Amino acid sequence: VLTTDKPWEGIASAYFTVFHDDSRYRMYYRGSIPGRDDSEAQVTCYAESDDGIHFTRPELGLHDFQGTKNNNIILQGIDSHNFAPFLDTNPAAKPNERYKALAGISSKLFAYASADGIHWKKLRSEPVMTKGTFDSLNLAFWDPTAECYRAYSRYFDQGGYKGARAIQSSQSADFVKWSEPLANRYAAGVPMEHFYTNATTPCPGAPHHLLSFPKRFVPARKKVASIEEPGVSDAMFMSSRDGENWDRMFLEAWLRPGPDERNWTHRNNMPAWGIVQTTPDEFSMYVSEHYQWPDNRLRRVTVRRHGFASMHTGAAGGEFTTKPLTFDGDKLVLNYSTSAAGSLRVEIQDAEGKPHPGFALDD
Repeated sequence: VLTTDKPWEGIASAYFTVFHDDSRYRMYYRGSIPGRDDSEAQVTCYAESDDGIHFTRPELGLHDFQGTKNNNIILQGIDSHNFAPFLDTNPAAKPNERYKALAGISSKLFAYASADGIHWKKLRSEPVMTKGTFDSLNLAFWDPTAECYRAYSRYFDQGGYKGARAIQSSQSADFVKWSEPLANRYAAGVPMEHFYTNATTPCPGAPHHLLSFPKRFVPARKKVASIEEPGVSDAMFMSSRDGENWDRMFLEAWLRPGPDERNWTHRNNMPAWGIVQTTPDEFSMYVSEHYQWPDNRLRRVTVRRHGFASMHTGAAGGEFTTKPLTFDGDKLVLNYSTSAAGSLRVEIQDAEGKPHPGFALDD
């Protein structure tokens, strides 16, 4: 949907955010050639779309680049390294702060706000968070279930696997004062892996579920001999009810590099932050590809509505048991898919695992 080939963008453009706002899909991302993370030459770019598929760069006339303001730059400087905006759905949000963002590196995250999503200001000159590494995409959003702002940021877990890149969270009532960061918690036995980014978001239509799509980084692996820097990546999937304890039932990659050689180089296959609905039955998400190649770009991927993951078995068959379900009504509907020769049988059990009379497997 976008190739970062403008002079102010470059092959190190990254950290995309996409969200739906009334009749528009808004996109934000870093424009950058390779360089230092604290370079003042970094910019934040803005694009928009009517359908979530075809994006254009409006000429905003806000910032000069090489003698012209005919560009889509909304911010310049160090904070553009990882500027992460969102549409604030807090009912108490001020009209002139309808959009908010976190940005910053070197253990300093700053809070920004905007009335229109284009013109931004810092909410205060001091950083609002200082405990973390913050050198990737650190994001925040309003959680309507918990009725607070949540932030998910990057830190290095020195007690984990080789100082693993890891995810922590904080909460806030006003977007300025934040709680002490809490490391994501996983079940016993789940492997420690490098999570470079997290792309955490409330599930559209079911915000009591939090979904996360971390970019899993394997720093020592190298697959393309001509590229000097090692490291390969894929994308994972996990979910949470409370935002602190995360279910990693699916340890396989959610999104793989595939046959494209340029996706087997460092810092690729990074899910953008955001899930948008593009048809009644389709969710669209976005993933960055070809990092530091001439055609560095963002690709759209789709899933059926709420179809982020599923149980699967092969020809030999298999079985699984859901968690107990409490519901109103007189029927349960199961979403499933088989081959022409495939079939499915269901048994309804009580909370102790005993078949409900008349609804056993043999019935």
